[in-house]
Amino acid sequence: MYQFKQEQQSDWWEVEALYDLCFAPGREALSSYRLRDQVAPVVDLSMVARDPDGILGGAIRYWPIIVGCHNALLLGPVAVHPTRQGEGLGGALIRDSLALAARQGWRRALLVGDAPYYRRYGFEKLNDVVMPPPTNPDRVLGLSIIPDAWLGVCGPVQSARDR
Repeated sequence: MYQFKQEQQSDWWEVEALYDLCFAPGREALSSYRLRDQVAPVVDLSMVARDPDGILGGAIRYWPIIVGCHNALLLGPVAVHPTRQGEGLGGALIRDSLALAARQGWRRALLVGDAPYYRRYGFEKLNDVVMPPPTNPDRVLGLSIIPDAWLGVCGPVQSARDR
């Protein structure tokens, strides 16, 4: 029913409006946004989902980050329009984009989110990874795209621009 496509520059403002609709005011004040400042998203993994009429139903973006001295993906934001929630669209965006990340050779992904929701996609709490404050450490979650990719990875999360 939905068509997933790589997000294009022409989608940017429509996706931003979706994020504004789905997230609290001040979302850009979160520490995860500091990691995105002045860094381009990973274009090949940032996707939009449109229905047959071309109406935006959901979107997902990824950003390059550094954890300790290791490359990783920062997943997010992922959002589904309120009228489309409960249809599995968010899960499909997550699964499809992570499968694409695996094919592209990415090893690990990180997000800040609700563990009970993201656990179903394989994300687990990262105990030795430190997000910039203010971030609740219980919400720092990681996924090994290839087996054991987080094994031994620890330290601060930094923007790819700081590399």
